[in-house]
Amino acid sequence: MLYWAHSTKEHNTAGMYYAYTKDMKTLLFYPPAKGIETTENEDGGLEKISFKNTDTFNFGFDIVDKIAEKYLENPVQFNNVRGMLGFTGTHNGKPVSVMGHGMGIPSIGIYTYELYNFYGVKNIIRVGSCGSINHDLKVGDLVIAMGACTNSNYAMQYELPGTYAPIADFDLCCRAAEAAEKYGYNYKVGNVFSSDTFYTENAHNDKWMNMGVLAVEMEAPALYMNAARSGNKALVICTVSDHILTGESTTAEERQNSFTHMMDVAFSLL
Repeated sequence: MLYWAHSTKEHNTAGMYYAYTKDMKTLLFYPPAKGIETTENEDGGLEKISFKNTDTFNFGFDIVDKIAEKYLENPVQFNNVRGMLGFTGTHNGKPVSVMGHGMGIPSIGIYTYELYNFYGVKNIIRVGSCGSINHDLKVGDLVIAMGACTNSNYAMQYELPGTYAPIADFDLCCRAAEAAEKYGYNYKVGNVFSSDTFYTENAHNDKWMNMGVLAVEMEAPALYMNAARSGNKALVICTVSDHILTGESTTAEERQNSFTHMMDVAFSLL
């Protein structure tokens, strides 16, 4: 996710530590954990992280470092606590930070709550992957989540006398669609379904599809509700990484190296 208009507490979020990586050459995972292989470039910088699936567990990391390297000017790493990378810098001269948010509504709920309420962040955009349940949305297309259906109980904390409908900020949503048009990217604007379970016994994707839902992801409602409750702005832009209806999918390496259209759109909103 990326965010801007944060507080004057320089390079500070979620109350964590500093690690200066201005030239992006710091080995971010040291010493290498079991099951992880790292490859360095000729300058001694981290070039690639790969995983040896030889044990009963796997590892997964965000691509935040890649986003920072490509889109930020003079990036500074401000966080690596629990492996949640965060970088701050500027984009076309405008201050902005990028940070992982973990997987699922509870995780993004914590990080974005603190960013909005403790550190003065005003705008947060989640960029990530989703699974298409729309025949016209292909792998690699963009989904701009205008609204988010969910099976999560996140909204129960507010004790509302009804069912809350989490939605994106209208201005960010409109400008994202305009940017996608300008770039010539394939996209759709509409509802997503945000599931609390990645592996589920009864997905019922056909029922969500019948209601016009475009894709499945796992984080949008918490972000949208935190933004609404704190009086701030939020948007979710996803790239279709797999097509639930056809079985088409992408590899982890393809997702890391080619899913840049959503970042182009997101950074155009600064």
